[in-house]
Amino acid sequence: MIQLGIVDDKAYLRESLKRKLYSNTIHIAIEAASGEDFITALKNATIIPDIVLMDIEMKGMDGIKTVAIASALYPTIKFIMLTVIDDDDKIFAAIKAGACGYLLKDEDGFELLKTLSYVMENDSTPMSPSIARKTWQWLSAIQQIPVPATTKHTTTLPIQSYEVLTEKETTVLQLCMEGKNYKKIADAMYLSPHTIRQHMKNIYKKLHVNNKVEAIRIGLNNKWIG
Repeated sequence: MIQLGIVDDKAYLRESLKRKLYSNTIHIAIEAASGEDFITALKNATIIPDIVLMDIEMKGMDGIKTVAIASALYPTIKFIMLTVIDDDDKIFAAIKAGACGYLLKDEDGFELLKTLSYVMENDSTPMSPSIARKTWQWLSAIQQIPVPATTKHTTTLPIQSYEVLTEKETTVLQLCMEGKNYKKIADAMYLSPHTIRQHMKNIYKKLHVNNKVEAIRIGLNNKWIG
């Protein structure tokens, strides 16, 4: 059973999400109409959600600020941002705030249920394909920003070294960058989802990270993927 939180300032959209996600595998642990109400509900909750579907634009405390506060207080919650447009600045602000995924509100119920299951089973990072492409393009662009010239008195820091990824691990990381979930990666590589999860654990260990965004950033920076 997935314990789910829904945060949106429009009641009809909350009801729409609940209808889309009606299932015996989903329990709505928290429903809130604002960021402030959500933080209060969390503090008083007997059941902490596994995943929270968070609206971006709300009156008062918006979804990005809410995630920044809540993810620091409750690091086990996975926040998935829902919005009607794939706005670049908001995508990146949400990721930096602690969101693990970003989906458009027009996703149908079947796709949403699949996404929630993948997040729970595979610790995957859900992104609509168009959003995934923009996110990784943004990360790639960051690596190309020139570092300001340093003075002669500045101490040069050593470049971080990482263990070499295998060919299969590199392929897995490349497919992650393209927005594919573990099931689709497994199908593309003729492997099982369990094997893909193991490859991702190995990648995290080799790169000294604990999430997919950081792994992809390092892959782009080192030109292993792109």
